[in-house]
Amino acid sequence: MRIVSLCPSLTELVFDLERGADLVGVTRFCIHPAEAVESVEKVGGTKNPKVQRIIELEPDLVLLNAEENRIEDARALQNAGIACHTSFPRTVPETAAMVRSIGSAIDASPGAERIALDIEARERRVRSAALGGETVRFAYLIWLEPIMVAAADTFVDALLGLAGGENVFASLEQRYPTVTPAELAEASPAAVLLSSEPFPFRDSHAENLAEMTGLPRANFRLVDGELLSWHGSRTPRGIDYAESVIEHIRLEN
Repeated sequence: MRIVSLCPSLTELVFDLERGADLVGVTRFCIHPAEAVESVEKVGGTKNPKVQRIIELEPDLVLLNAEENRIEDARALQNAGIACHTSFPRTVPETAAMVRSIGSAIDASPGAERIALDIEARERRVRSAALGGETVRFAYLIWLEPIMVAAADTFVDALLGLAGGENVFASLEQRYPTVTPAELAEASPAAVLLSSEPFPFRDSHAENLAEMTGLPRANFRLVDGELLSWHGSRTPRGIDYAESVIEHIRLEN
């Protein structure tokens, strides 16, 4: 089978389902597993894939994500007669369903079922452990200048909410809205989580944001954006990581 993956987390999933040898094209943002993915042809980015090159590769299936990839690229591939599998999980159960669906599509159902069952088991454990615990009010920043946050209906929100987090920007209409420093200060989150991607936040950014908002520097903390936003075979670890993030905030407040 010949597979092209246009989403980093799905590329990782294909390798973890032991179908990496079937990949004939991935994006330049597909970085895991590092050594294995290095030898696979790069077919552009997630937002600007080389559609014509993908067509020339004659894949049996192209894996896409509705948030990462553009609908016009999916349509162009479909119009060329190429089968596309598009997913858009925004919750943990939807992620388990996606893993099973992709496993079926690439003839890797046994491995996909193991990952999906692991996701579901960890979800049950973390949800149960969070019952009765103190809610942690958080803001999750994904970009700077302008400040962009993850609101409701996002995978990040669902993962942190599972562990007992409450998103202070959940009521905003857009899924990834921009906010001002004043709005961030007014929301008064117990923790401002600074993601490692897509913007690579560092300690210096935390210090600047603390000065801009007047919020305590201790409220700002760097978090692993891959664990909190990549859906697929990384999700079991992401569930546990989200729990540890929320629990550390509880202990320190």
